[in-house]
Amino acid sequence: MHSIDHYRKEFISHLQNKVVTKEPNGLYDPIAYILGIGGKRLRPVLVLMTAEIFGSDYRKAMDAALAVEIFHNFSLVHDDIMDDAPLRRGKKTVHEKWDINTGILSGDAMLIMAYQFFENYENHVFKELAKVFSVTALQVCEGQQYDIDFETRDDVTIPEYLKMIAYKTAVLVAGAMRMGAIMANASEEEQNNIYEFGRNLGIAFQLQDDYLDAFGNPETFGKQVGGDIIENKKTFLFLKAMELATTEQQQELRHLFSIQPNDTSIKIKTAKQIFIASGAAELTQKEIEKYTQNAMNILLEMNIDLDKKKLLEIFALQLMQREM
Repeated sequence: MHSIDHYRKEFISHLQNKVVTKEPNGLYDPIAYILGIGGKRLRPVLVLMTAEIFGSDYRKAMDAALAVEIFHNFSLVHDDIMDDAPLRRGKKTVHEKWDINTGILSGDAMLIMAYQFFENYENHVFKELAKVFSVTALQVCEGQQYDIDFETRDDVTIPEYLKMIAYKTAVLVAGAMRMGAIMANASEEEQNNIYEFGRNLGIAFQLQDDYLDAFGNPETFGKQVGGDIIENKKTFLFLKAMELATTEQQQELRHLFSIQPNDTSIKIKTAKQIFIASGAAELTQKEIEKYTQNAMNILLEMNIDLDKKKLLEIFALQLMQREM
């Protein structure tokens, strides 16, 4: 087995070789831009790592990993348009650097490109990868729609929210790991186990992202801190605060999440104070630990070598403890 950094470096090299700018520049320059401004490369690393965990040469999974990464970034380009987000990974979002039409069209091209990389595999592998990818991609879209719907609803429940983040974020992590297992010709049981490991890890990852959106370090987070509060998103933090806060705090939070003031700094500061005072901030951290532990419990039951389990455990704990 190789280190996580090794997979990441190898993947970045592959990405740089495969994704090149060409005519028309207005279409392909934004694609090269979003793929080149960094990111954790979480999902492609998981494809490569899982392929090797189940006995395959990880290099054979490079194009599948690239398809996953391109799709993920396509979804970010379109999400940023819908959220009117100014920053992505500390840089201007595509629609801010170019314009909305460019973001839509370049994003569409990225979705098509993602499918094209599956064509480099034999028919039976292509079919299995495409099947997982199609289901996963549609669930990501469903999750995004739930997220949009929740912004205007006052009766969102925590189970609904957890379903939304499972679709919007966790299924792509899980799907990436299943694709790696497919590349290694793993059994259906092994594919299901690694999928569930990835799904629980993905939920923990998104909960951590939600927490960092409010309480992260602006210098390392890479996105606008407080963006979810500005956009009135019903995150786990918000829903838990509404469950636990005093009547006065609940009223104030409802008011804050119904307005768009010119100066958003006070809105962010007040919401964060309520998140802390109500205990929602602390309970969100416990929920992150819970889903991470769920993933660890699945890992314990899997029939793979101890050194491979250890690598997955290290990866999971790094996600839980990240600050960006």
